[in-house]
Amino acid sequence: MAARVVTLAFRGVEAVRVDVQVQFTRGESKFFLVGMGDKAVSESRERVRGAFMGLGLALPSKRIIANLAPADLPKEGSHYDLPIALAIMAGMGIIPPDALEEWAAIGELALDGRITPVAGALPAAVAAGALGLGLICPEACGPEAAWAGETRVLAAPSLIALVNHFRGAQVLAPPKPGEMLEAGRVPDLRDVKGQENAKRALEIAAAGGHNLSFIGPPGSGKSMMAARLPGILPPLTPEELLETSMIHSVAGLIAKGQLTRARPFRSPHHSASMAALTGGGLKAKPGEVSLAHNGVLFLDELPEFGTQALDSLRQPLETGEVVVARANAHVRYPSRFQLVAAMNPCRCGLGGAGRGACGRAPRCQTDYQGRISGPLMDRIDLQVEVPPVTAADLALPAPSEGTAEASARVTAARRLQAERAAQAGDGVPLLNSLAEGDWLETIADLDPPARALLSRAAEAGGLSARGWTRTLRLARTIADLEGTGPVRRIHVAEALIYRRIAPGSSMGGPIGSPALTA
Repeated sequence: MAARVVTLAFRGVEAVRVDVQVQFTRGESKFFLVGMGDKAVSESRERVRGAFMGLGLALPSKRIIANLAPADLPKEGSHYDLPIALAIMAGMGIIPPDALEEWAAIGELALDGRITPVAGALPAAVAAGALGLGLICPEACGPEAAWAGETRVLAAPSLIALVNHFRGAQVLAPPKPGEMLEAGRVPDLRDVKGQENAKRALEIAAAGGHNLSFIGPPGSGKSMMAARLPGILPPLTPEELLETSMIHSVAGLIAKGQLTRARPFRSPHHSASMAALTGGGLKAKPGEVSLAHNGVLFLDELPEFGTQALDSLRQPLETGEVVVARANAHVRYPSRFQLVAAMNPCRCGLGGAGRGACGRAPRCQTDYQGRISGPLMDRIDLQVEVPPVTAADLALPAPSEGTAEASARVTAARRLQAERAAQAGDGVPLLNSLAEGDWLETIADLDPPARALLSRAAEAGGLSARGWTRTLRLARTIADLEGTGPVRRIHVAEALIYRRIAPGSSMGGPIGSPALTA
């Protein structure tokens, strides 16, 4: 006798169909589990055996073969327990075999027959719905899986509850989606005194989704301003919410099915490894760049990160996804995030000017900032020098404008970008930071003085080809904040101020020195 139950394997945020095929044959009473499973999958035999014993049942005294097909697809995790147990029950006649034909199942079994939570309920429900199936999952995962929309969800606390449901003795009610959490109180930009140039750069970065770095001595407010960026960003759209929540679901970060429209803000310590940043490890879990998808990745003390870890950010910054390579598979995670970095001018912290200046300047600055590769810095659109806050700044009253006013301007600028994209049709990115090719040339239509200034900067050796493109994007965002149509010379000039100018060029110097753009 044979039975089959559908389950799912996770490759990144993609859930792939797996058929659990169970067959009872004559022979020695043994339980075989095949199909390229990892250690957690192979241990399912004992958990299933223990769960049956907890219900007062015994496995048939036959040769039991459970095959996870396709056999060449690697399978990881404990969520195969439930479909294996259901397939065995269907083969034993405890559950009508045809009752499981329209369902996929995930869940880990406790030894007393309870079904315990597993990660990935939301992408599993989305994938099951795409296959035309419902999803059987643990009761604790029901509120999360219910966010998948039209997919039928059956959330059961135990194996016996499932048996009673399919035999008609006790009907399980469909779960309701979890709570949509309101964004918590975010720090207000009004708390930052002084640093008007840096706050202006923060607003530009938020309006266009641009990458940003702050360079300044300790206590100048770099981390303080970075923490206030989420407050001026608009909430997640429904599409972004689903994308972000699916990544967090695979990582096991959704509690009680609660979602939030607040954009992610991830701030890993500078001791984080390359695998922690970009993903990987034994089970190729998503890294910080993917957990920050559609949100902000804040790297404080940027030069203190490992060189290999920092350079691993180049691909996701450029393509919006990260690929974790394995010998038998390539796992892809979406990683479209906004990078905000902060760093001191040198290891001593104070740089080469003013009171308390580093005695080894400028070599200390050059060595310290040289830990960051030029290609990585070239991908950061706004590079802002943050001077120390003076006593006069601290004595001033709180600024008249804060997060609410900046957020309103950012929302208006993003609305202009969305309207342009809607008029152009499908396939056009919404944000200026993603524009490229003909679309970028169309929206960043420079007037003659603006084009002359940008050409002068490029000819002077201060801009790479990538720098040219990113300057155009930045100038377009600055014009959007003003609500103007064409990009004028003043917009290009401000954009060039924020770009790193190559050392030795006629237009500027190393990081931390003023750039001459006009």
